[in-house]
Amino acid sequence: MTPHVEPDPQTGAAVKAADRAHVFHSWSAQALIDPLAVAGAEGSYFWDYEGNRYLDFTSGLVYTNIGYQHPRVVAAIQEQAAKMTTFAPAFAIDVRSEAARLIAERTPGDLDKIFFTNGGAEAVENAVRMARLHTGRTKLLSAYRSYHGATSTAINLTGDPRRWASDTASAGVVHFWAPFLYRSPFYATTEAEECERALQHLEDTIAFEGPASIAAIILESVPGTAGIMIPPPGYLAGVREICDRYGIVFILDEVMAGFGRTGKWFAAEHFDVVPDLLTFAKGVNSGYVPLGGVAISAEIAATFDKRPYPGGLTYSGHPLACAAAVATIQVMEDEKVVEHAAHIGENVLGPGLRDLAERHPSVGEVRGLGVFWALDLVRNRETREPLVPYNAAGEANAPMAAFGAACKKNGLWPFINMNRTHAVPACNITEAETKEGLSALDAALTVADEHVA
Repeated sequence: MTPHVEPDPQTGAAVKAADRAHVFHSWSAQALIDPLAVAGAEGSYFWDYEGNRYLDFTSGLVYTNIGYQHPRVVAAIQEQAAKMTTFAPAFAIDVRSEAARLIAERTPGDLDKIFFTNGGAEAVENAVRMARLHTGRTKLLSAYRSYHGATSTAINLTGDPRRWASDTASAGVVHFWAPFLYRSPFYATTEAEECERALQHLEDTIAFEGPASIAAIILESVPGTAGIMIPPPGYLAGVREICDRYGIVFILDEVMAGFGRTGKWFAAEHFDVVPDLLTFAKGVNSGYVPLGGVAISAEIAATFDKRPYPGGLTYSGHPLACAAAVATIQVMEDEKVVEHAAHIGENVLGPGLRDLAERHPSVGEVRGLGVFWALDLVRNRETREPLVPYNAAGEANAPMAAFGAACKKNGLWPFINMNRTHAVPACNITEAETKEGLSALDAALTVADEHVA
């Protein structure tokens, strides 16, 4: 249980004033935001300087997979700092080697070589660079409903509106429709139809773009920010077969879905598919120190056996980050965090969210795995009209803003994107905490219900 912390509004005001004076925030119009000043965090909770405590149903940005301030990981970082705070990436360092070994043991198939980055976007950048160099091709295919990062190529690969301002159409990226039965672009009525038609659409896209020009197809194993749409049975295996047929590198982005989030070490395990490259970050060390990477197949790794790989980062495999990863993976093993995430999803969170859907007309669909769930909020269940328009802002987004405010009033910090709220708590959230979150969602959804036609 999080200890009681005395309110300290004066310090909170000073923190906020300094933030407003000097911090430039991402994805924001700077004069229109009002960041909460956070005083501390522990487990599944954080609190502000006013004495308000929130159950974090966002896991930070879906990365605190073992919660905040896990003592074993904190201790590992402290011990590593006392031993060796940093060292250049060209050297063999014990904790770096151990982190790579532990990650490689858990990745599917022969993805046994690990290239370390500082986060997910850099992992994607390097994965597509490897694919281009391996194939000698340049073009990249990615899905419209996707997010792959904010660096140059990664933002062009991204399918959501955050791409628009930076998309110069010069990165060699072509977007296609991945399956999403609830809002099917293929007029499908069953998962089997959606899978078949989505694969045919991808085949057609490849044919018209020219198979010999395509270096890689990148997909999130389970798309995260875009809506947590679980691929229908056979889809990822179908993409694997298409890639094999045309000599295209298959990249799975597991930055958000990996390290226990879906109730498996990696979401690819649910679909029995092995990519050529797999990107990771976030949950690899619960975000305690920035770390990401690319897990590389034997075939692609061999491309660079006698040919230098033209890429690198000053902080690649940073010892503090790797120490946090080693400790996090050990905690997840010892405390059976992955199994616990599967249990919570199957027996508490999933059933609880489906129960909410039965009682709240604003919930159009519930979907998810493990502790990775989304509620698709609608104005009309029959037409499936979203509660707010695509990429809504200002007054058009008022219903979702009101829903979010109601969550916070009830002590829940929600993950909201467009017309959806995602239930993405820590993988080790307790049953009691999960039910507390469901209760707060129950109350907040009455506000969303007011906007149902």
